[in-house]
Amino acid sequence: MSQSLFRRTLFLGVASVLILTAVCLPSSAQVTAAIDAAAKAPAMGNGDITALLGILVMKGVLTPAEAKSIQETKPGTEVQALLNALSRKGLLNASDVSALAAPAVRPPASAARAVAEQPKPLPAPVVAAAAPSVIPAIAPLRVLPLDPPVKDGLIPAFKAGPVAVTPYGFVKTSAVYDSSSPNGDDFPFLGVFLGSTSITNTGPTADPEFHLKARATRFGVNLEWPDASKRFTVTGRVEGDYEGNFSETDNRDISSIRSNAFQLRLAYVRMDFAATGKTSLFFEGGQDWTLFGSSALPNLFETTFLGAYYGDVYERSPQMRVGMIRKLGGSRNFKFSPEFAIMMPSTGQIEKLGSLGLAGQIAQAEREGADSGRPESEARAVLQFQLDRAPAVAPAQLIWSGFYASRKSIVTSDAMGAGPAAYQRAFPNGFTTSSKMYGNQLAVQLPTRWATLVASAYFGGDLRFFFGGQVNSFFTDTAGLSNPATYSSVDGGPLAAAGAPTLATNSAGQVVVAPQRPIRAFGGFVNLGLPLSRWFNANPKGRNAGWQLYLHVGKDQVVRTDLLNKNAGPAANVLSPLPLLMGKLFAATLYYKLNAWCSFGFEQSIYATRLAPGLSYTIAGHPSNQWQDHRTEFGPVFTF
Repeated sequence: MSQSLFRRTLFLGVASVLILTAVCLPSSAQVTAAIDAAAKAPAMGNGDITALLGILVMKGVLTPAEAKSIQETKPGTEVQALLNALSRKGLLNASDVSALAAPAVRPPASAARAVAEQPKPLPAPVVAAAAPSVIPAIAPLRVLPLDPPVKDGLIPAFKAGPVAVTPYGFVKTSAVYDSSSPNGDDFPFLGVFLGSTSITNTGPTADPEFHLKARATRFGVNLEWPDASKRFTVTGRVEGDYEGNFSETDNRDISSIRSNAFQLRLAYVRMDFAATGKTSLFFEGGQDWTLFGSSALPNLFETTFLGAYYGDVYERSPQMRVGMIRKLGGSRNFKFSPEFAIMMPSTGQIEKLGSLGLAGQIAQAEREGADSGRPESEARAVLQFQLDRAPAVAPAQLIWSGFYASRKSIVTSDAMGAGPAAYQRAFPNGFTTSSKMYGNQLAVQLPTRWATLVASAYFGGDLRFFFGGQVNSFFTDTAGLSNPATYSSVDGGPLAAAGAPTLATNSAGQVVVAPQRPIRAFGGFVNLGLPLSRWFNANPKGRNAGWQLYLHVGKDQVVRTDLLNKNAGPAANVLSPLPLLMGKLFAATLYYKLNAWCSFGFEQSIYATRLAPGLSYTIAGHPSNQWQDHRTEFGPVFTF
């Protein structure tokens, strides 16, 4: 066998692994086309090896770290290293590796040239040998992957000048029935009935609703820029969806409900530097998932709110972050990555949701954080290791993340006229008041061949921006003070708002600023993924290879002493912050994967919100301390 023919044979074997791993049940025409393409491929050089490794990474056959390790092997041994990696994953057995190994006897040069000039048919047994032997275990949703990108690992769909560009995304449609949806939303908002005359009354019925939507559809592009250094890799991503509101235009007022606006989700550039064979450093700038909370996310079919205010804390935010990835080695392939970031100090809208429109969104979510004059600080540390060394099982992760920030309200001298003259004389130029925001999260992601467990637990203060704390933010503490007077701030807060800047007199008769304190909250979730098809040894190439079941429970709760604090200022626990004590979520999600690009999801869930003690809803004319929505959602997802 000539070296040229051997390389083409190897290319066919690896291409077959890729095809049969990526597609549940390819047609005979698809397989034949792939074989013909492989047979006509020229002899593989170093560039072909690099391109092939990139495809295998993109399809999930190899991890970026494994591909990089193969690239860094001694020249001439990359092929054997690739065969060994596929063998460890169970995609090739010993006889397959032996069949694809270099021939023991090299033919004469003249014979080799003849073979190279007239390629012969490729042996059929390679296709059968390359078939996947197991169905992959369930992999966690990792929006912050630990392994660095592989240089030149992005296989471009096209190029914009020297920049490699690969589009991705999905088209998702779902039909939804809610047993109670007083806000009229097509996603499970928490139990604050903003559209009603009362925040706790559903009217004569529980207000059931049916929705059918396509706005969860998402589009994005992965980018890679060239660089002369072999150690320097520059990548990026831009992503958006239609989950935002529809625009207000005359030509679409009547039909605006189906005209959702495309909005930015992610937009960042990342630079990785391979300092040594075991240590990689990186910098990232742009809008990405936050380090706090977003490190572990549940797999739910409902993605518009993704368990927000029901135990899942997360966000996407403008940031600049740096980090290190260190390979610790060992039989479990331990890796450790610490990261630090500065973020936009967003606070979340403090007034009654939706009451101030765009002006309120900008004032509250932008000004109060920005007026603190300091960025939000976030950190994250991850220990990654191979918990289950069975084929096609992702590594496990232990995660800690945290954040710290502050917000500030400014009262001008013009606004001081709303209070007593003595207070104006004490603060002739106005005054400022502030509170802190903080949080800590512990999370685990434990994939095994039988089940994948993702769990998160958090505690913090003023978690509204991260979708925690039942939309509560902070309160003004008037303990030990008398004669309080509230003032409007430059961020647009009305005079009688909860947490409004307040002046009062202390026991010594001095005029002081009443302190503001964050409302604390805690919660988390447990998400258990069960690979049903792998349990029952389904055919990896068959139509039953993609059955998965997820069981989920989540909870977000306010610290009761904060919610019921008798020292809180005027209106602190009425309307805003709202009188919500906790939110609970129970969900079961079943996925069926038709093929590599099309899946169907069915989710049955219960969303429940409980009010503070002593308060009650009126649900269908009956009092209750708890509101529930029994939600059913079904639909297809087409990926590309």
